[in-house]
Amino acid sequence: MKKLKISINSPVILWFALLCLAATILNYITGGLANRYVFSTYRSSLFNPLTYIRLFTHVIGHAGFGHLMGNMAYILLLGPMLEEKYGSAKILGIMAVTAFVTSLVNSLLFPNVALTGASGIVFAFILLTSFTGFKEGEIPLTFILVAVIYIGSQIFEGVTQHDNISNLTHIVGGIVGSALGYSLNRKPAEK
Repeated sequence: MKKLKISINSPVILWFALLCLAATILNYITGGLANRYVFSTYRSSLFNPLTYIRLFTHVIGHAGFGHLMGNMAYILLLGPMLEEKYGSAKILGIMAVTAFVTSLVNSLLFPNVALTGASGIVFAFILLTSFTGFKEGEIPLTFILVAVIYIGSQIFEGVTQHDNISNLTHIVGGIVGSALGYSLNRKPAEK
C-alpha cells in the first residue's frame, strides 16, 4: 500500500489563511487594537505610513472567529482551484488588487467606516470562478447566474438591511473578480 502524504497544493491561499488566523488571534489578545491600527482600513492622514499598509492588510483582519470561518470556508474552497489555474503570482495579485480597490472605495464613500475582513476577496473569487470555462466571444451563463444571485442579493441586503456587513465591499470585490476573470481569460488579439 502506498504511503499517503500531505501536499501543499496552494501556498498563497494557505499562507493567507494562516495570516488571517494569526491576525484574528492577535486582535483577540489585544482587545481589538490590532484591527484598529493594522487590520482595518478607514480614511486617515496621508502622512501616516499605516494608512498605506492598511490598504492591503485590512483583508487579513476579521471581526471575530465566526467572521473568519465564514470567509475562510469560501477562500479555502475556491482559492486552490484558482491558484492552480492562474498561478500563485496572479492569485496574489488578484487578492492585492481587490484589497486595494475595496479599501479605496470604502475610504472615498464611507470615510467614517472601518472595513475589515476578506469578504471582498471571497466575492472576487466567486465571480472569478465562473470564468474558468470562458471562451472568447462568449459570456458564461454561470457567470450571469452567479452575478445575479450574489451581486443582486448584496444590493438587496444593502438597501433593506442595516447591519455591520459591508455589502458594497462584496459588490466591489465581485466587480474586481469579474473584470480580472474576463481580462485573464481573453485571448490576446492577433497581429
